[in-house]
Amino acid sequence: MKSALFVDFDNVYSGLRRLDQETADQFARNPTVWMNWLINSLALPEPATPGSKRRVLVRRCYLNPQAYQRFRPSFNLAGFEIIDCPALTSEGKTSTDIHMVLDIIDLLQHEAHYDEFIVFSADADFTPVLRKLRRWDRRTTVLAIGFPSAAYRASADLLIDQDDFVRNALTVEEVISPTIAEPVTPQTTRDECRPIALALIQQAVRDTSSPFSLARVASLLLGKIEGLDASSWGGFGSFRALLESLDLAPLIITWENGGLIYDPKRHSLPAAKSNSADNQKTATLESKAVQTIRAEVAKAGQPVPCGRLATTLIGVDSALATDWAGKGTFRKFVESLDVKPVEFNWNGSGGIAYDPAKQNTKPLVQVDSAADWPDKALYKIARQIHEVTDVPLLTPEKYRNLVAQISADVSEFPFHLMETGKRVRDRCKTSALPVSRADVNHVLRGLLMRGHAFDAGPNDTATLLKNLSDNIRSLCLREQIVIDEQTDKAIRTWIGAV
Repeated sequence: MKSALFVDFDNVYSGLRRLDQETADQFARNPTVWMNWLINSLALPEPATPGSKRRVLVRRCYLNPQAYQRFRPSFNLAGFEIIDCPALTSEGKTSTDIHMVLDIIDLLQHEAHYDEFIVFSADADFTPVLRKLRRWDRRTTVLAIGFPSAAYRASADLLIDQDDFVRNALTVEEVISPTIAEPVTPQTTRDECRPIALALIQQAVRDTSSPFSLARVASLLLGKIEGLDASSWGGFGSFRALLESLDLAPLIITWENGGLIYDPKRHSLPAAKSNSADNQKTATLESKAVQTIRAEVAKAGQPVPCGRLATTLIGVDSALATDWAGKGTFRKFVESLDVKPVEFNWNGSGGIAYDPAKQNTKPLVQVDSAADWPDKALYKIARQIHEVTDVPLLTPEKYRNLVAQISADVSEFPFHLMETGKRVRDRCKTSALPVSRADVNHVLRGLLMRGHAFDAGPNDTATLLKNLSDNIRSLCLREQIVIDEQTDKAIRTWIGAV
């Protein structure tokens, strides 16, 4: 799929900075890292030809050199064409949006015929452009930090989940000792995966007198790097993408003969196998995988996390770890199989596999229904707001408890968007009023976008509830929901800011 990427740097950076300064700096200083994620791990907008891969032929970054000149070298190194958009007014208004629109329309009619237009901006002014691209039968992918309007979201074929982008696309490079005598400690994060994987592979190849099987490499990494799973591969999306991110020279990787890594000075390759033998092996792998998936889901009392399922499959046949039978990623592999009655839901973190016919198969966090609301009139208004603004449809009791848990957590620990979100989710679960991680993050982002500074406070429950209800009012006004006296009272009652 031929793609063109347009990055409104000022918009994305300022949005991320309101959430977390470190995250914003990672976006600005490491575009090569998130570009690799965009190319190798991000799903393609539908419809996409099976087996197709994203090729970002155009990379343009629009930034204000007066404010962000220091980040220019990073984008140069990532292969971006940088378009300077200095401030034109005393208020700091730039011409970024008009530059981007003109460039998009220009490429729309280019002879290369770009299949996908990727826009990094939360500016709803691009909504008409997205609709024009749709009329011309082009795919559109959007990253919008914050709370993009309903019209903007609906006009995109693929909306990149900003939590997924922050967790998996942005990484912090750290210098880690290459010593690998012991397994990695539990504190290892996705950010630390690459240098440790490199050291493990280099030592494994040094210690063998023949080419090292990539299936054994995969098993080695999964066994030594705690927190690494076979469905996400540390945020790289696939085992192959993780390997391709490493500087393994002078070692060479070949994907023939089942996949091998070797030192050309010390090792020689075995004779190639016939295509018929490879086809038979693939068919056997797929048959084993189908049986295993059905068996694992059948014996489970709840949905099976895909990370655990992927690791189980590799345990059954380690050859799957190399390239998922030629499909590249775990998701593409399982979606190519007929595993009915098992179905997959990829909306949550990592995805789940489940049997919809099983009575005891339920989401890990239940979505509140009308029956959970004692006030049906309040539910009706809250549901309307939820459908238009995407505000979580939680009961008033859950909102009050969630905000109380946020207040308690930031009184004990320094605020960090991702870490605070994880702890608050766990606190809510312990309090018997579970809330999904996505809903927790939505509330935290809403408070930050409203201008609340957790480091400065105050962080008492009453203040947080008031700021959260103010954020919901602003989202309603943006979507042209009339805030009359009844609606205003309903918002305050719903959120608990009464």
